[in-house]
Amino acid sequence: MKTQYAVTLALFTGIGLGALAVQGLHAQARPPAWVIGEIEVANQDGFLKEYVPPAEKAVLAGGGKYLARGTTTVSIKGEPPKRIILMTFENLDKALATFSSPAFVEAANIGEKHAKFRIYAVEGVPQ
Repeated sequence: MKTQYAVTLALFTGIGLGALAVQGLHAQARPPAWVIGEIEVANQDGFLKEYVPPAEKAVLAGGGKYLARGTTTVSIKGEPPKRIILMTFENLDKALATFSSPAFVEAANIGEKHAKFRIYAVEGVPQ
């Protein structure tokens, strides 16, 4: 009889611990982040040669992936930006860390000489 109680107690303890572990894993799952850059280039040559290589390196090193980068934009409503860059990151913290990293800050200082930037991030919908 005592063995039955021990087995039952062990079973419920295992179920409880499993439920807590699953809950903890769900709490750790963070939605992806999307970073949008709107860029108005004043000096195309300087922008492409001096800014793009170090900025791209910093974004890729931070775990970012480019989804779109180019000059062709189509307006659905309102005035479209001249150039749009769209990137994705594992989560918002990684995106913010990338854009505050010394490598990106240095690239941004160079980029400011050649273009105007508006860069922002939005947290995605959990998958």
